[in-house]
Amino acid sequence: FLKLSVTKITRGVKKAMTEFEEKLRQQHEDSMHRELEALLTTTNKAEAEISRKDFDGFKKLFHRFLQVKGPSVDWAKISRPPEELIQPYDRIKARGLPDNIAVSLNKLAVVKLNGGLGTSMGCKGPKSLISVRNENTFLDLTVKQIEHLNKTFNADVPLVLMNSFNTDEDTKKILQKYKHHQVKIHTFNQSRYPRINKESLLPIAKSMGTSGENAEAWYPPGHGDIYASFQNSGLLDKLIAEGKEYIFVSNIDNLGATVDLFILNHLMSQPADKRCEFIMEVTDKTRADVKGGTLIQYEDRLRLLEIAQVPKAHVDEFKSVTKFKIFNTNNLWISLPAIKRLQEKNSMDLEIIVNPKTLDGGLNVIQLETAVGAAIKSFNNAMGVNVPRSRFLPVKTSSDLLLVMSNLYTLDAGSLTMSKKREFPTTPHVKLGSSFTKVQEFLARFENIPDMLELDHLTVSGDVTFGKNVSLKGTVIIIANHGDRIDIPAGAMLENKIVSGNLRILDH
Repeated sequence: FLKLSVTKITRGVKKAMTEFEEKLRQQHEDSMHRELEALLTTTNKAEAEISRKDFDGFKKLFHRFLQVKGPSVDWAKISRPPEELIQPYDRIKARGLPDNIAVSLNKLAVVKLNGGLGTSMGCKGPKSLISVRNENTFLDLTVKQIEHLNKTFNADVPLVLMNSFNTDEDTKKILQKYKHHQVKIHTFNQSRYPRINKESLLPIAKSMGTSGENAEAWYPPGHGDIYASFQNSGLLDKLIAEGKEYIFVSNIDNLGATVDLFILNHLMSQPADKRCEFIMEVTDKTRADVKGGTLIQYEDRLRLLEIAQVPKAHVDEFKSVTKFKIFNTNNLWISLPAIKRLQEKNSMDLEIIVNPKTLDGGLNVIQLETAVGAAIKSFNNAMGVNVPRSRFLPVKTSSDLLLVMSNLYTLDAGSLTMSKKREFPTTPHVKLGSSFTKVQEFLARFENIPDMLELDHLTVSGDVTFGKNVSLKGTVIIIANHGDRIDIPAGAMLENKIVSGNLRILDH
């Protein structure tokens, strides 16, 4: 009898708790909706119209955020994807290309994710406007690649830039210079979502403005927002009406993400009933990539697993190169009619990434974000293609910039390829210290970029400068301690050397 009573009480408490939690959730949601409506009254009608669409997406995300409890995956259900779902690139390439590949090209649009600023590299404005090679910016290289494709095959592949409210204005000013290039350029804007106070779960914005006290109140909600904002902009329907069937999506700072005709041909040559709606390019993990998202088989679907979704007890397992051998390059090929279908049914269920931030004043906020690759589980006949590492060449730091500016790569029609003079196809491991973080400081420390054809590993720390025509080979470590300075003299050849202490070269 006692046991029965305890069970009843426990059930009662659980029910009361659930009801209480439900009421609390409802309160949070009602308060959020009220705040958002109030914000919309602080701007003009046209602006409010656009922001209302953004807020509709945000409300859905916020609703799901309030429902979610704990990690979104059950670790026991995870398995390695079957081999046929992750094809080696060589197998796809071996099929060759048909003579009429231009027909397929005319059904493609290239989308570059262009929402990021260059702040992490010490630059103002959009990251895509940083010069990376021979005075060419990321955007210049992208335009040159696509123009070369259009001219070579007499095709019409448009470039679409997904901007954010941070990059839109500056990018549009620059686009004038490509007027006479053989590339149609379209832009659309990512949504603008409100950062929310971690404690009250309410927006910190006082109005719809983006300056002054509101400068930190808004954020672009990750690249998973591409599906909704693409549709909201009207560009999705426009491209479908023009006969486009697929988009190739990638980060604008990945210099390896060029249009691959073999992957395009693979997509276009599938029978209509087995059409692959989504290809994710993956590549083999190295120690540098242990945090990258990976593809798993989960409940009979291919799914992207990000480190943020992994239960704490399994993080080391996730990082292991033996169990999860590949990671997502964020080069994606996606069917346009499929995006339209899934958006209209509202059935794209992207995992929420909760990104905590501390603002300059010390206020703790959260950003709710999603990732574009997480949608893979919603598309039919989705697959991964294991591509060579050369298709993943992101420039996130000045160390990456040194690699792409050097003679390790040759530049041809906007595309960078590893120099044939390098014996090993792997990229050297480069670690530049904090004196090199900002692009301007980095450039000031090199009279010209050293010869790195035979370099394996470079570490530079402290106040170090490089003269003209320096050559670096094997493993080179240069460390200037605090207060010291090292000037590597012009014409120096360093092979398997450690340089430390003080070395000044002064003009007299």
